[in-house]
Amino acid sequence: MKQNIKRYFLAALCVTALSSADSKSAHFFKKPIRQKQEIKKAKPIKILLLTALPGSGKSEVRKYFSSLSEEECKEQFGIKDTVQLDDFPYVHMMRRISEELNERDKRGEYFLAPAFSFRSPKEWGTLMHLINEDYYDLVNQTKINPKSAALWLFDRLDNARVKVGGKAVLSKLDPKIRKSVANAVEKDAAKLLKDKVAEIAKAKNLNDKTVVIEFARGGADCAPMPLPEPYGYKYAFSQLSPQILDKASVLYIWVTPEESRRKNEARANPKDPGSILHHGVARSVMYAEYGCDDIDWLTKTSDRPNKITINAHGKKYYLPFGRFDNRVDRTTFIRGEQSSWKKEEVQNLRSGLKKAFSYLTA
Repeated sequence: MKQNIKRYFLAALCVTALSSADSKSAHFFKKPIRQKQEIKKAKPIKILLLTALPGSGKSEVRKYFSSLSEEECKEQFGIKDTVQLDDFPYVHMMRRISEELNERDKRGEYFLAPAFSFRSPKEWGTLMHLINEDYYDLVNQTKINPKSAALWLFDRLDNARVKVGGKAVLSKLDPKIRKSVANAVEKDAAKLLKDKVAEIAKAKNLNDKTVVIEFARGGADCAPMPLPEPYGYKYAFSQLSPQILDKASVLYIWVTPEESRRKNEARANPKDPGSILHHGVARSVMYAEYGCDDIDWLTKTSDRPNKITINAHGKKYYLPFGRFDNRVDRTTFIRGEQSSWKKEEVQNLRSGLKKAFSYLTA
């Protein structure tokens, strides 16, 4: 009997609350509806660190985003109009410089031969400081107009190398050799400079942009964790400037090392070694430098879920982290002309990306 009376009074209270449109309780019941409507749009991403093993689909994802309208990118993925930074053009130039030195019977300062890894692993840090400089130039709208693009690049490579404890090497070359090598790589250096200036121009209103920074890092096949410095993402992220880390989120494209090697060989075009989409990495390098990576270790040892914890510049940074599962290939079709893309392929790619980005834009 007492239980029935109790149920009666509870029911009466609910009816009273729902029937009183002006009551505080009625307003309470309406609030969740407004909250659901407010979370539809993705939170804007200021800097996206686009990471993966080689051949995993990073450049294809960038190409896919460039095919979307500004509104689609912004509302579904939190990406505004993009400005692009990539460390691969610097790796390509390091190889070109080393090749030209070898042809003059001099030691390749960065690589002994095309199939080899870096002579010094410190160059992984050199690349990160070149990225820092590129971002600084975006923010500050740096004007760059050197007489020689090659000599300008030589100075940048030396300066970045010194920042990670290396020695300047190109400035120490015999003047005649230095000039000869500079002339040989001037065309390639001029293209790098032209692309850099174009991105600086796009970044005039940087608050309305998303800066996408692409790079791949790893370690030797079957290497134990954590990877030793200067290998892996832990080290690479720690070398980024505070200005980048303060605003960065990480998108990782997940494939197995075996699939990375397969896709790397499938995409390689020997006639276009400097291409973002079609360059290949030597098989020996794939095993020595990209046989594994430390992303999974970083996520499992982080202080916070769905974040990567990085200790750098005297503080902790918590980088929002999203993983796009590309172990079953979703991206290769993007290499073709957009007119050849199949609807179901696009939908499959989009759904996977939306899931990954949900952790970056919540």
